[in-house]
Amino acid sequence: MQHRTHTCNELRLSDAGKTVELCGWLENVRVVSGSLAFAILRDFYGTTQLVLETEEMLAAFRDLNKESTIAVKGVVRERDSKNPKIPTGDIEVVPQTMEVLGRCRYNQLPFQVNRSREADETLRLKYRYLDLRNPAVKENIIMRCNVVAALRQAMISHGFLEITTPILTASSPEGARDYLVPARKHPGKFYALPQAPQQFKQLLMTSGFDRYFQIAPCFRDEDARGDRSPGEFYQLDMEMAFASQEDVFAVLEDVLPPIFAQYGKYSRASGAPFRRIPYLEALERYGTDKPDLRIDLEIQDVTRLMEGCGFGPFEGNVVKAVVVSDMTATRKQIDKLCADVEVVAGAKPYWFRLDEKGEIAGGIAKFLQDRKDKVISALGLKPGCFVGLSAGNLGAAQKTAGVLLKQLGALCPNHMDAEQYSFCWIVDFPMYEIGEESGELEFCHNPFSMPNGGLEILQKAAAGEVDPLSIMAYQYDLVCNGVELSSGAVRNHDPEIMIEAFQLVRLGEEDVKAKFPAMYNAFCYGAPPHAGIAPGVDRMVMLLAGEDSIREVIPFPMNKNAQDLLMGAPSEVEQKQLDELHIALVKDE
Repeated sequence: MQHRTHTCNELRLSDAGKTVELCGWLENVRVVSGSLAFAILRDFYGTTQLVLETEEMLAAFRDLNKESTIAVKGVVRERDSKNPKIPTGDIEVVPQTMEVLGRCRYNQLPFQVNRSREADETLRLKYRYLDLRNPAVKENIIMRCNVVAALRQAMISHGFLEITTPILTASSPEGARDYLVPARKHPGKFYALPQAPQQFKQLLMTSGFDRYFQIAPCFRDEDARGDRSPGEFYQLDMEMAFASQEDVFAVLEDVLPPIFAQYGKYSRASGAPFRRIPYLEALERYGTDKPDLRIDLEIQDVTRLMEGCGFGPFEGNVVKAVVVSDMTATRKQIDKLCADVEVVAGAKPYWFRLDEKGEIAGGIAKFLQDRKDKVISALGLKPGCFVGLSAGNLGAAQKTAGVLLKQLGALCPNHMDAEQYSFCWIVDFPMYEIGEESGELEFCHNPFSMPNGGLEILQKAAAGEVDPLSIMAYQYDLVCNGVELSSGAVRNHDPEIMIEAFQLVRLGEEDVKAKFPAMYNAFCYGAPPHAGIAPGVDRMVMLLAGEDSIREVIPFPMNKNAQDLLMGAPSEVEQKQLDELHIALVKDE
């Protein structure tokens, strides 16, 4: 068995004179002369400089390609030219022997390991084992391990039991596409990988367990984006019996801030209690249900103020405004800002500013001259103020203004306290909405949520006494720096309330029993009130590491097309396997 006395990050000046054994990867060799060269040896922990002072040793290293794994035995000595940038910068090792443990057989690497983040992502994912040798890439995975360990320890200290739930389960309508697994012993039937342990954790509550959690793998066949990985992801799944919304909030407000402050890029994190913002208020004030509270800007409604100004896009539409004081952006920066907002929001923003002379100028200024004083007074404008505007129906105007607000915050550092983690709860989500495709009443978020008002409000809605769209649910989202970390809810644990809730979306009692048989039957045996939430681990670590892409914090991520370039998945399988599973492939004409 290979032996090492020290790691490549361990030796110090006090070790000078010792004979040591090191193992690692050959990162680089710099030849100075025919009998002198310097080599860098790297392992998981760090790097150590080797000095090659004989022709024999230099020849042995010259035959090696970079990234070969080697073992050296040699003497530690003080360096003449010290490197204060690394912990081992005061010493070097003069090898007496060198053994090749794993030879790199390629002269040309797909990319420089210590600069792999500059390489094309396709190459990085295909050669992920090389990419992960880069200390900058590896640090994110180490952080992930530490964060998961801290989350687990914190949950256990709060009296939660870690219980694993099944991976092979039944398909259920939970909002995304299932990954299906054919059942060999049951031709024509399929298991599904869980989109979340939602039903199982609620069943645990009905089973008499009081506090459950797990670092749960979840599987959803959905498209990738910057903060969402296709295929699989992990969440801190938790559920509490005999609990209210306040109980769930109290646990996470105690668990998360210390972890964010300890492991995050920023040392400041919101303390308890987190700010709570009703869903409809969030849309009105921030244009999104994922507000970034590091930005001190808010949206104002200026529909009546702009009415009849003669600017076509405002006529008959809702108009929203974002006012920014002391904005020094150039016209070029403003044009880029507007173009970026249009790309993200799908609608064009408008603007004007109040110049140093107190005159409305730029953008749509010519349409506002007849009401200049009224506009200045209503918006509280002072010289140097910039006003961004959006128009459309209520949803479109809010969305565009929300994107505009976020872009303005990034452009104006005096309006964004960036170096912190700012948490908030979004509460009071509507129970129902009108579906964009169906045009009919549908559940807005989670169909298993408890409506605010219980059975009585649902019965009134069924009788036409209450508008179903006005019913709020005990649903909540946890948001940090404009990123949704999690959705949760107080659960609907009463079969009678569940039936009434589903009937409003045209699903009867038999439909509920057919779609959710285990949960419905379990609730009929007396279920406790319960509530839970499941913050995404991947998104959490992405925020802590200050990364823009979630793939940077996942050890072996898929690409944007849900392909594993390293393992070649998804892949074709042999006909024998298909036959065993009773599957026939139908090729497109």
